[in-house]
Amino acid sequence: MDTVHYISSDVFSLELLQEIISQNYTLQLSEEARLNIEKCRAYLDKKMETQKEPIYGINTGFGSLYNIKISNENLSKLQENLMKSHACGTGDEVPHEVVKIMLLLKIKSLSYGNSGVQLQTVERLIDFYNNDILPIVYTQGSLGASGDLAPLAHLCLPLIGEGEVYVDGFRQPASKVLEKMGWQPIILKSKEGLALLNGTQFMSAYGCYTLLKAMKFSYLADVIGAISLEGFDGRIEPFNELIHLVRPHKGQIITAQRFNELLEGSEIIKQAKKHVQDPYSFRCIPQVHGASKDTIDYVKKVFKTEINSVTDNPNIFVEEDLIISGGNFHGQPLALALDFLGLALAELGSISERRTYQLISGLRELPAFLVSDPGLNSGFMIPQYTAASIVSQNKQLATPASIDSIVSSNGQEDHVSMGANAATKCLKIMENLERILAIELMNASQAIEFRRPLKSSDFVESFLKTYREDVPLVNEDRILHYDIEKSIAFLNSFFVEGLE
Repeated sequence: MDTVHYISSDVFSLELLQEIISQNYTLQLSEEARLNIEKCRAYLDKKMETQKEPIYGINTGFGSLYNIKISNENLSKLQENLMKSHACGTGDEVPHEVVKIMLLLKIKSLSYGNSGVQLQTVERLIDFYNNDILPIVYTQGSLGASGDLAPLAHLCLPLIGEGEVYVDGFRQPASKVLEKMGWQPIILKSKEGLALLNGTQFMSAYGCYTLLKAMKFSYLADVIGAISLEGFDGRIEPFNELIHLVRPHKGQIITAQRFNELLEGSEIIKQAKKHVQDPYSFRCIPQVHGASKDTIDYVKKVFKTEINSVTDNPNIFVEEDLIISGGNFHGQPLALALDFLGLALAELGSISERRTYQLISGLRELPAFLVSDPGLNSGFMIPQYTAASIVSQNKQLATPASIDSIVSSNGQEDHVSMGANAATKCLKIMENLERILAIELMNASQAIEFRRPLKSSDFVESFLKTYREDVPLVNEDRILHYDIEKSIAFLNSFFVEGLE
């Protein structure tokens, strides 16, 4: 099996990204990409030999300093100063998994031959990726509109022997790692620092990482919701395809179909019901889960376009003999999409907590708080409190970041996307959703035991059997923090094949 991915102009999908990361592929530039990079760099070098007029970011200052001309002998120093001065990140460290995706996406964006970087610069980024040399990047500092300047400065500082990296299990100075590997620091040429710092790879990497989780946990929300439906002795009629074909939202139809498949052959769902209707948190699962599926689908399209794009500035067009300063670094498409995704994930958590609440309420012949001898035992009373507090936090986090803007760079950069804040809080919402669904699974798996000796479907019974290997049935009170943590780990370890 070929474990090398060749960077080229071929369309790069989210599914391919997941495959590269999960299968630990190494990266190489295709011959096409090498030629594009070299051709663009040669054009720019030749251009600068005779260029007298200022070209933004190549022989000028940056931001509001755009009108200050820089002499040719200082162009390398200009790019090095740019890298250092923009490394102003702070806050928490970006997760290593996200940093690795940042490297991959930066390499991809530079490979098109519109950025003017040296071939050795891109190849060194590939060396970092292939050797798991992960720069230390911080979550705070980007406005999401001149590109992710501060995070990308930290990502690329190790190219010039500055900054810190995580490798071999601990954090260390980049200069020492370069020395150990026998690599010389890159001497940046004109435009290179700006090409490295301009771009949306911080927002894009967070978005891709969160989307991969969202696709999986959207499926798991259906699975856990189906188990809750069984535990609550709910009705299957709201999942009849006839209802959904007369309101044919794609996600709604998929959700209803999935529930019918998940519960096929269940004795519990087939038994006669004493109640005519279920609460909305059960009856409207296709509509609510389905709307979140449609949102995820939309956001995937936005990010697929973004990760196959050139997002630095200015852009170089060799064949047209043009260097054009524009705004492809502006993160507005991503900011809006990330806010939308955050809303969709928060809603999956909101309806999940409501199902948990119904399960512990002593309804449908279930004992209060899903435990024998309630009173002596509090059972599952307090996990619902925990879920409720997390749902409330998600409501606060889901407030859009993209509606905000703050003037920067002395008024030159007067509208920004705040997409970086949208990205980091969207991942937090996603992580919160994992916890909320884990708590619902704890409750649903407990509730279904009170339906014995009836069995659910083969799939549900198999899923629960595997889960019970990690989290046993609760017969009397114990410290449920550990059950929550084990449930989160179980869901994260669960492999879902063929997600789209």
